[in-house]
Amino acid sequence: MAVKSNIVYFVADQLRADALAHLGNQASITPNLDQLSQEGISFSHAYCQNPVCVPSRISFLSGLYPHTTGHRTIHYLQNEGEPNILRTMKNNGYEVIWIGRNDVIPGNRTKEEFCDRYYRPFGSGDSKDIKGGEFIALQDMMKKNKKESQLKPDEPGYYSFYVGKVDLDDVNDKTVFAKYDWSCIEHALAYIEEKSKEKNHKPFFLYITLMYPHPEYMCEEPWFSSIDRKKVAKRRPSAITLEGKPSMLKEIAKKQNLSNWGEENFQEMRATYLAMVSRFDHHYGMVRDKLKECNLYDDTNIFVFSDHGDYTGDYDIAEKVQNCFDDPVVNVPLLIKPAKQYHVIPRVSNALVELVDITATIEEISGIQTEYVNFGKSLVHLFDKEEQHREAVFSEGGRIHGETWAMELGHGPSSQYWPRLSSQASEGPEHTKAIMCRMDKWKYVYRLYENDELYDLENDPQELNNLIMHSEYQEIIKNMKLKILDWMVETGDIVPDRKDIR
Repeated sequence: MAVKSNIVYFVADQLRADALAHLGNQASITPNLDQLSQEGISFSHAYCQNPVCVPSRISFLSGLYPHTTGHRTIHYLQNEGEPNILRTMKNNGYEVIWIGRNDVIPGNRTKEEFCDRYYRPFGSGDSKDIKGGEFIALQDMMKKNKKESQLKPDEPGYYSFYVGKVDLDDVNDKTVFAKYDWSCIEHALAYIEEKSKEKNHKPFFLYITLMYPHPEYMCEEPWFSSIDRKKVAKRRPSAITLEGKPSMLKEIAKKQNLSNWGEENFQEMRATYLAMVSRFDHHYGMVRDKLKECNLYDDTNIFVFSDHGDYTGDYDIAEKVQNCFDDPVVNVPLLIKPAKQYHVIPRVSNALVELVDITATIEEISGIQTEYVNFGKSLVHLFDKEEQHREAVFSEGGRIHGETWAMELGHGPSSQYWPRLSSQASEGPEHTKAIMCRMDKWKYVYRLYENDELYDLENDPQELNNLIMHSEYQEIIKNMKLKILDWMVETGDIVPDRKDIR
């Protein structure tokens, strides 16, 4: 019978996989996560199920795909009774502590059914308070930041999300954003210290979900200056210049107007992003060290991952896109350090895995059966030398024409989000529903209202050459379409684990 060891989810917001040093980034400074890959397993080919926050988070907390329950917009959060691993663990004897971002539970619902305690900066830490709201507060704060800009919307750089170096001793809206994660970490460390003093304590599930490295791109010293600008990787070329890239990517690139911003500015943006990643790494190290100091590390399963990635200037795009599936936004870090009862061969694994697999992994390591069917596949068998897991992985996004409630409206040209959100409001092809399938070296994207995409990731890792119209690849395209069809049929709905009275 499985032992109920502790569980920690340490979650970044908008962290792309290739921003970690041990995954090949020569400019990145991530010693703590690199060390984690030497104690556990790091997956280089982990994929999120949607390239924006809310659908991705609902997916990895439920083990369901966004299309299964329709969760593919930031406006549609979890309904009552829908599957959530936090509630499952709480109902099965775990003390669940939720620290940081929400993006899952509507603001008019309490989080008490999901956790024993909930803490978010800028609000009450009392679990009975739990009304959400930090998202709105932060958006207001970011709007205020932009009002301080000397740029105008039609000038290059206005929509870059770039701030640069901040001083946390200053009291302003920028430092509020930058201090968010520090407050979360302080609370997490205090909780770990508290648990270490309890005798015969319940196993805990510590869900730490941070803000960094989500834009705006800003960071304090010493991290800001630590990144060697000369080592920052060259950007992918502008989407505007590339044939076969989706209209959403091209439209946002045009509206963000960064093509004339200057390479030095892009370099600073990308260096600042890596500084934010390095600070996230430091925060993970603080939690790890506290677990070790309190003799809890060996009995704790640690999962480090991100909800999705970030373009960071690739294709002349800042931030993310709702229905595009280039590796910068869908290929995310996933690192696992299992508790001591599990044998693991430390390494970087090339197995194809998905974030939905985390829920199934929790099922196996905890011995707890979830009260619903989930579509994840446990990763425990990969702890040893096994490398085969999934033949294909999937991500999805977008909307159909007329589905106005799936849009984010109310942002004018003064908002940094206007290029993306105005493009999403189009009834043209831009916000088309789309599905990505990755198999071996191939990535195929099925699009509802415009041409599909096919990339050979082995020979074209930057996804510059869309091969969809090349006759020699039609058999590959056919097979990947069939794979998507099989996946949609298998995962299109779920039957609750109950039989109603008739």
